[in-house]
Amino acid sequence: MATDTLKSGASAGGLRRLLLDNGALTALIVLVVAMSALSGDFLTTDNLLNVGVQAAVTAVLAFGVTFVIVSAGIDLSVGSVAALSATVLAWSATQHGVPVFIAVVLAVVTGIAAGLVNGFLIAYGKLPPFIATLAMLSVARGLSLVISEGSPIAFPDSVSHLGDTLGGWLPVPVLVMVVMGLLAAFVLGRTYIGRSMYAIGGNEEAARLSGLRVKKQKLAIYALSGVFAAVAGVVLAARLSSAQPQAADGYELDAIAAVVIGGASLAGGTGKASGTLIGALILAVLRNGLNLLNVSAFWQQVVIGVVIALAVLLDTLRRKAGATPVAGASQGGKGRQVTTYGLAAVVTVAIVGATSFLHNGSSSTANPKVGLSLSTLNNPFFVQIRSGAQAEAKKLGVDLTVTDAQNDASQQANQLQNFTSSSLGAIIVNPVDSDAASNSVKAADKAKIPVIAVDRGVNNARTDALVASDNVAGGELAAKTIGEKLGGKGKIVILQGQAGTSAARERAEGFANGLKAYPGIQVVAQQPADFDRTKGLDVMSNLLQAHPDVQGVIAANDEMALGAIKALGSKAGKSVSVVGFDGTPDGLAAVKNGSLYASVAQQPSQLGRIAVDNAVKALQGKKVEETVKVPVKVVTEENVAGFSG
Repeated sequence: MATDTLKSGASAGGLRRLLLDNGALTALIVLVVAMSALSGDFLTTDNLLNVGVQAAVTAVLAFGVTFVIVSAGIDLSVGSVAALSATVLAWSATQHGVPVFIAVVLAVVTGIAAGLVNGFLIAYGKLPPFIATLAMLSVARGLSLVISEGSPIAFPDSVSHLGDTLGGWLPVPVLVMVVMGLLAAFVLGRTYIGRSMYAIGGNEEAARLSGLRVKKQKLAIYALSGVFAAVAGVVLAARLSSAQPQAADGYELDAIAAVVIGGASLAGGTGKASGTLIGALILAVLRNGLNLLNVSAFWQQVVIGVVIALAVLLDTLRRKAGATPVAGASQGGKGRQVTTYGLAAVVTVAIVGATSFLHNGSSSTANPKVGLSLSTLNNPFFVQIRSGAQAEAKKLGVDLTVTDAQNDASQQANQLQNFTSSSLGAIIVNPVDSDAASNSVKAADKAKIPVIAVDRGVNNARTDALVASDNVAGGELAAKTIGEKLGGKGKIVILQGQAGTSAARERAEGFANGLKAYPGIQVVAQQPADFDRTKGLDVMSNLLQAHPDVQGVIAANDEMALGAIKALGSKAGKSVSVVGFDGTPDGLAAVKNGSLYASVAQQPSQLGRIAVDNAVKALQGKKVEETVKVPVKVVTEENVAGFSG
C-alpha cells in the first residue's frame, strides 16, 4: 500500500514537473483545443496555414531576440530594423536598378550594421541595452521614412514570391520560419557563440573571468539579431508586395513576448528556439481565434497582455518549484524533449478530433455573415464608419464582424486572411495601405468572396465596389476654403497625416492642387502630425515659435485641427482660421463654437451604411456599381446645424 502511494505521488509529481517544464506547450495545446471547440472555422487546413503565416514574421524576429535575451540583453529596435532593411531592398532594386541578389545582400548588411551599432554602444559605450536599442528604434524608423520619402515602395517581383505558396498550398513564410528556427536552434545548441550567450546571461562577470571575450561576443549577438530582423522585414514586405516605412511598428514587443512566453527569462541564461516558436504560435492562435470569435479588437489587447503576464508568472513558479532550466540540454534531456513534443501532438490531435464533433451537423445561421476590417478604431472618423455599418447590418439582419488593424498593414493582411478562411459571405475592407491590401484581396477573390472597399481603394486587385469620397477633391476644397477666407493672401501651415498612408498622400495632393489657384498664399511650414490630436497640439505649438504671424491652418483631419486649435488658444477662429477634414462630431462641435472655421466632411456613417448595403447585394449575386461616390461637403458655421454626418 505504501509502495502504491509512493508511486502515485511520484507520478503526480512527474506530471506536475512535466507541465511546469513545458508550460508554453501546455498553454498552446489548451488554446488549440479551446479554439477548436468554440469555432468551427478554426480547425481547417486553410486557417491553420493562416496561423503559421501570421506567426512567421513574429517568430523570425523573436528568434533573433532570443539570442539577446539569453545573454541578459534586450533589443527594442528589431521592428524598425526590419522596416529599414526591406526599404533598402526595395529602394535599391526598383529605384536604382541594383540587381535583386545584391539588393537582398544590402538588406541583410543593413540589419547587420544596425546590430553592430547596438552591440558597440552596449559593449564599448557602456549604454544600457534598453537605451541603445531604443535609440536605434528611432534612427532606423527615421531612415526608413527618409529613404522612402514616407511612401510605400513596390517590392521586386522576384522577391515578392516569398509571400506566395509552394505547390499551391505551403506558404513560403512558414518555410522561412522553420528554416530560421532550425538555424537559431543550431546556433544556440551547437556553436561556441551559443554557449557564450548562456554563459554571459548566467553570469557576465564569471564569463569574463573565465576568459570569454564578452565585448566581442555581444557585438556578434546583436549582429545576429539584426540579421534575423532583416529576414523578417523581407518576408513581411513580400507578403504586402511593398516595403512600408511604418511596417513592423510595435513588433519588437510581440517578439519579446514570444520569447518570454516560450520560457526564456529576462534575467538571462535560459531560453531555446523551440520555446520561442511556441510563444509566437500562441500569439498567432490567440489573434486568429479571437478574430474568428468576433471578440472586440480592444479586448484582444487585454487578453494578450494577460497572457504575457501569466507567462512571466509561470516562469517564476517554475523556478520556485525547481523546474529544469531551459538552457543547454543533455542528449537524454533532448530525447525526453522530443518524446514530450510527440506525445503533446498525439494528445492534441485526439482531443481536437473529439471536439470537432461539436461542430458536425450544427445548423448554420440564416443570417448572412460579413467581415469589416477597418484601418484603425483610434480615430472618430473610422468609429463613425463602424457605427454606420453596424446600424445598416442590424437593419438588414447581417452578422457583422468588425476588426481593427491599428494602422498596421500586416495585421490587416492577417485579419483578411482570417475572413477568407472562415465562413463569411462578403468582406468590407478599409485599407491601411492600398498597395499592401492587394494580395489579401486577391486571395478572397480567388475564394469567390465578394470584397467591397470603403473610403480607400485597393490597388492591383479587383474589388466588387469602392464606396468612397474623393480625398484629392476634398483636399482641393479645403485649400479653396482657406484661400477664400484669407482673401487669397496670407501665411498658412499644413498639418499632414501619417506618412505612408494613402489618405495622407491624397489629401496632401489635394491641398497642393487647390493652393495653386492662390499664389498670394504662402505655405510657411508642412509637418506630419500622424492624424493625432496630441501630436497636432505639439507640432502646432512648435511651429508657432518660428511662425507666430501665421494666419491659417489646414489639417488633414479634424483631430489634428483640434490639436492646433488648442495650441492657438484665443487666436483660433479670430486671427487664425483653421480648416479640418472628416466632419467628426468633435470637429462639428468646434465649427459650431467658431474655433474651427470649416471641416471638409466625408459623411463617414454614410460610407459604412452604403458599404454594408453593397456587400449584401454582392453576396446575393446582385449587380453593384464599381464606384459609389459619397459627396464631400464643406461644413461651416452657416450650415453645420443641418448637417448630420
